[in-house]
Amino acid sequence: MQTLPSPHPGRIAALIVLVLGPLVWLMIGHGEPILQDRGYHLFADGRSCLGIANFGNVASNGLFLLVGMLGMARCWRKRSGAWRSWLVFFTGVALVFFGSAYYHGAPGDDTLVWDRLPMTVAFMGLFAALVSEHLNARLELPLLVIALAVGISSVFWWQYSGDLRIYVWVQGTPLLAIPYVIAAFPGRYDQRHYLLYGVGLYALAKVAELLDHEIYAATGALISGHSIKHLTAALAVLCVLLMLKRRQSLTPVASSQ
Repeated sequence: MQTLPSPHPGRIAALIVLVLGPLVWLMIGHGEPILQDRGYHLFADGRSCLGIANFGNVASNGLFLLVGMLGMARCWRKRSGAWRSWLVFFTGVALVFFGSAYYHGAPGDDTLVWDRLPMTVAFMGLFAALVSEHLNARLELPLLVIALAVGISSVFWWQYSGDLRIYVWVQGTPLLAIPYVIAAFPGRYDQRHYLLYGVGLYALAKVAELLDHEIYAATGALISGHSIKHLTAALAVLCVLLMLKRRQSLTPVASSQ
């Protein structure tokens, strides 16, 4: 079995444009700051249960903790591929349970910071793992450090300035990069289609979030769109875990890691 060819420079340049282009547009082309919607914290399901406020939106985070811990255990045990970045990804997912539960217990901008921080950690871990496994394994650690610094800073910049533009870019960049990287670069592992399943499920999660009140009404107050968002996003993470568990190396270099 032969090693995969080096990535084409033109494809690498296109990836850089795909990653940095939206940031340039947001900061220069868009111009105006993106402010937090004041109605964001007004969720459809505000019912309390077992003494827990907004119980549905709090409890629906439980799947994040379960999938995150399973992923952390798998990465620590196998230590193959970009396992450090995958470990950061699943650690961020597990921490979403605590940050999101804290936020939904008392929704507001101050608590929302602790919801968004672990999400940025997860997104940046995913991005570093994806890029390093498709371009060059030596990129992993420096890229992971830089990505985490940018991601975490984007949340604190929003807290300080009220401007969400960098945070929006941090959250959206991996979703733009995943389909392109799969299409443009040779895989060092199989089962990459699970990443596309994950992107699709996360897109559905965002739709459910936007239809929070409509879904709550349509289900007769059984479940809200925001709770479905949590569950569907956690299933997207499960797709990544299934990929890691089932994939096989396509190169001698990757199989010896």
